[in-house]
Amino acid sequence: MTSWQIVRAFAGTFILLSLALGIPGSPIFVSQWFLAFTAFVGANLLQSSFTCWCPLEIILRKLGAKAGA
Repeated sequence: MTSWQIVRAFAGTFILLSLALGIPGSPIFVSQWFLAFTAFVGANLLQSSFTCWCPLEIILRKLGAKAGA
């Protein structure tokens, strides 16, 4: 997998997990404050689409993930 694919997999996983932990109807509900984490991940994806700068992608490349197309 390339670094951009890993970034999107991480983002999707964190969004779904934080939604499950933050929505009161969920069987694994903890606190509505997890929805703030969902907003943070979404905001980071939005800013990276404009700036082409993503901290996770930089870390993944240093760990040896190959750059995407």
